[in-house]
Amino acid sequence: MEYWNDLITEKSWKILQEIGGKFHFILIGGWANYLWTKKFKSKDIDIVVEFKTLEKLKLEYDLRKNDKLKKYEIKINEIDIDIYVPFYSNLAIPLEKLRKTKIENFDVVKIEDLLILKQGAEISRGESEKGEKDRLDILSLLFYCEVDFKDYLKRLGELKKKEFHEKLTKIIKDFQEYKYFNMAPREFKIKKKGLLEKLRKTI
Repeated sequence: MEYWNDLITEKSWKILQEIGGKFHFILIGGWANYLWTKKFKSKDIDIVVEFKTLEKLKLEYDLRKNDKLKKYEIKINEIDIDIYVPFYSNLAIPLEKLRKTKIENFDVVKIEDLLILKQGAEISRGESEKGEKDRLDILSLLFYCEVDFKDYLKRLGELKKKEFHEKLTKIIKDFQEYKYFNMAPREFKIKKKGLLEKLRKTI
């Protein structure tokens, strides 16, 4: 079961592949989540680039600066591309310290860092539709991937964001939309209980 309309996500995926063939970036956001989990495609594209890549993007697209949200933006058809830059953009992890790995020819943010970035996004977007998608992505990372909680906690300590641990516990407890995971309510409850126990043991 997908969260966004299939037609929109297919357009977004195609554009992501096109820009991936031309520019160097680290993929974050919903599409990074999808590459890790193979669940819940994204409609928006979120990337981190160096300034030299930003200059190349400026030559090819109508690149707009969003000073309020500390990012750059491109719109291709109806697809929004949000572009974040080290030492300028303000995300949950300083972008110059972001860790990455390779998935399907994309440089993708490391899973523990992605979890922290997703939490930062969820905190800022709250009860909005995108905030709900952030929570869905967080649960999918925890359900379908092997997150190293010790690394996650160590990272939170380095970033002085230890409160994220408690916030993650709350997200897991409060999330009730089991329909997205093709699970019966009891199975979903057991899965969440196991995650909470794992998280508790890493404190």
